[in-house]
Amino acid sequence: MALKRAILELGSGNDLHGSDYTTAALRAVQDALHHSSLAFVRSLGLDPNAIRVEVTIGVQQPDKVDREAVKKSLPRGAVSVNVVKGGLNVPQEGVHDEIVIATAAIAVRFEPPAASGH
Repeated sequence: MALKRAILELGSGNDLHGSDYTTAALRAVQDALHHSSLAFVRSLGLDPNAIRVEVTIGVQQPDKVDREAVKKSLPRGAVSVNVVKGGLNVPQEGVHDEIVIATAAIAVRFEPPAASGH
């Protein structure tokens, strides 16, 4: 049976000083995580490590995000991280760094248990 998306959470994060894309990405992921609770995992008797977690991060310079750091920040599941062009950079007046704003979309997928009573 195909995996079904059970939840999609969105978040945003920033790095105000230092133009650190990974910091902004991690904050976006944490923002999304704090909007959800995966109570259905326990309710359905699923193995929390069997869920698939697909993270998409949008930033202006995708190659500057440490994908492994983002992956390690997720508490459960088989995690994949895709970083794409998106987000926003805001120049700071009078200094050479930028405010980096990242967006995150986290999809949680699982294989639904077989229906009982066939």
